[in-house]
Amino acid sequence: MRIIRCEYDGKCYYGRLDGDNVILSCDIPTICVSGGKKEVFWGTEEQSVPLSQVRLEAPCMPKKAVCVGLNYRDHADEFRQTIPSSPVLFIKPSTSLLGPGKAIQYPSMSERVDYEAELVVVIGKLAKNIAENEALDYVLGYTCGNDVTARDLQPQNGQWTVAKSFDTFMPLGPWIETDLDPSNLHIRSLLNGEVRQSSSTANLIFNVPSLIAYISQIMTLEPGDVIMTGTPSGVGPMKKGDHIVVEIEGIGRLENTIE
Repeated sequence: MRIIRCEYDGKCYYGRLDGDNVILSCDIPTICVSGGKKEVFWGTEEQSVPLSQVRLEAPCMPKKAVCVGLNYRDHADEFRQTIPSSPVLFIKPSTSLLGPGKAIQYPSMSERVDYEAELVVVIGKLAKNIAENEALDYVLGYTCGNDVTARDLQPQNGQWTVAKSFDTFMPLGPWIETDLDPSNLHIRSLLNGEVRQSSSTANLIFNVPSLIAYISQIMTLEPGDVIMTGTPSGVGPMKKGDHIVVEIEGIGRLENTIE
């Protein structure tokens, strides 16, 4: 199932894709696991409209985005960082959220803004102190993300908040794919049509279940929260007017421009 969040007739909805149509709902989708089977619950479904008549927004509204740094070995190597013994975590604010097709704003105080293609986990129910072997039961699905970074404002050692937190620095989309195995997905970024990153989630140092379990020991994850799982090697700068694509097998393409 593919879940979207969209604007239609001046109002924001969640919805599920049904061919060329979208079935709209005002309710936030949640999940329930019973007898080993995970189901998505919608509440009231209101109407079906053509997908062409809606405008896609970011597919969820996270209260927090928990991000993982240096989670691909090749990315750690390209920045001359040692392989971490536990996940390196930081937070992006909800105000950095951006939907598909919208423009990433180049901040005036930065002279280098980089793309970082990432698989993003969307949480579907309250998660606290969960076991790794149960972690995927708490996942609504997966989407594409771009951990946009003002690289010249990112210190080699220390806090990354300034570099990661500008408005529009967290594009997500185009939708949430619920039926997906995250363990071995091809992920890549394309800048102006040229492939810049190409890897697989099989190369994650800390995989999705271990990340969910680890983070849930620290903070409560709520429905709609996201985990950005890290980026492979090949990150690089974008300039005004560029077109950046994050593409993940089984999900689709997240496209944004820079202005």
